[in-house]
Amino acid sequence: MLPSLFISHGSPMLALTPGPARDFLIELGTRYQPDAILVVSAHWATRGLAVSHSQKPETIHDFYGFPPILYQQQYPAQGAPALAEELAQTLGATSVERGMDHGAWVPLSLLYPNADIPVLSLSLPLNWSNSELYALGQKLKNLKEKNVLVIGSGSLTHNLRALQQDGSAAPPWVTAFSDWVGERLAQGDNDALLNWQQGPQALANHPTPEHFLPLLVAMGAGGKAELLHHSISHGILAMDCYAFS
Repeated sequence: MLPSLFISHGSPMLALTPGPARDFLIELGTRYQPDAILVVSAHWATRGLAVSHSQKPETIHDFYGFPPILYQQQYPAQGAPALAEELAQTLGATSVERGMDHGAWVPLSLLYPNADIPVLSLSLPLNWSNSELYALGQKLKNLKEKNVLVIGSGSLTHNLRALQQDGSAAPPWVTAFSDWVGERLAQGDNDALLNWQQGPQALANHPTPEHFLPLLVAMGAGGKAELLHHSISHGILAMDCYAFS
């Protein structure tokens, strides 16, 4: 049965730039063959819950200052409108027309480059508590029975004001938090993770919470955590990926 995944998507240039996290995601896509994919991305933050029913979700280039070739990238996967409407009713979510932001299409372009698996997006309701987001994940567990892969796409650490040159060693404030999260996940310490803002250097790594919160949804949608990948991008972006099975 499929796990749920938490993927650290890093910079949009992950789609094009060689590196450990990119190589890992290309390999990861060979492990699972879902019939559909549901993505909760840090870049679709809402008040209240929404789901996209788009039949052909557009590729959203929601970033600026990158090379022109990145804006030419397209991920032409089909949507899953029937599943979206079912989820809207089950979860009490608003059903809307929306494309895929880079938190969705960048990792998916590496996992499933043929874009031959239907994709729907579920929003990240920022006005919900950590416990409510975890409970949302629990409500998505039964999607595995339909062979739907649930992905939370964010970043284990994410303070863009502190970006360094790629290849730089991670500073202690980054490793303190990423190691703490890894230890809590390995121990199944959900109580600590639902109070993650109390972790060491949490606010230094997440001045705003949206890139950590997809982890809570993925955690709720799965079971025991397994670290699949760890690397550091731009000195401060922990590119960790976890499976919850």
